[in-house]
Amino acid sequence: MHLFEVLVVLHVIAGSTGLISFWVPIIARKGAKAHRKWGRIACYAFMTAGALAIAMALLSLYGPEERIPSITDRELFAGLFGWFMLYLGLLTIGFADYGLAVVKHGRKRIALRAPRYQLVMLAVILSGLWCAYFGFRVEHPLMVLVAAVGLVAMALQLRFVWRSSAPPPMAYIGEHFRALVGMGISAYTAFLSVGLIRMIPEQVFNPLIWTGPSIIGVGLIIYFTIQANQKRGAR
Repeated sequence: MHLFEVLVVLHVIAGSTGLISFWVPIIARKGAKAHRKWGRIACYAFMTAGALAIAMALLSLYGPEERIPSITDRELFAGLFGWFMLYLGLLTIGFADYGLAVVKHGRKRIALRAPRYQLVMLAVILSGLWCAYFGFRVEHPLMVLVAAVGLVAMALQLRFVWRSSAPPPMAYIGEHFRALVGMGISAYTAFLSVGLIRMIPEQVFNPLIWTGPSIIGVGLIIYFTIQANQKRGAR
């Protein structure tokens, strides 16, 4: 078995674990034992899958073998299965890392300014910019759109970390929730637009496959934000 095939098997195992366990903390009571346990499982599984996706992307770009020969446009292949997959891997890791860190440090935002966290966000930003540029070059607007979503998310995270005025006491909970829903969006986008497309390459430009996770994820963010605001208003 070649190295790439081994990575694919490990990626599928880690990704499937994350894709399934992701929904437990969404459904479970927030802060409960099940929420915390399965949330950590989902984060670590997605981070593992993201690291493996980066390795596979680099092999697709620079490995000795030509992958998916049915895609004759090799520049488009490099965009989708190389740079886009690398970006989504970094984005997933970035969301998971921030989502865990913002709860770990709670109200101590200054800890999130450490180079260890800032370098992760910088890596996501640089890969997102390159992905957007490459998507524009190969005339794939959906690559540009997904890159823009990640760049906006990183900008919001940096704003929270570096803002001069103190945020509301429980603001980190909203940051935690948005980051981990973003993690799910990036992971499901990767699964549908990169993983599933390997089996059905004729659907590579289907906008529903690309935008579906974002629509559901943003819907969840809006729903839980309204619910949280209603609870605060009642109190």
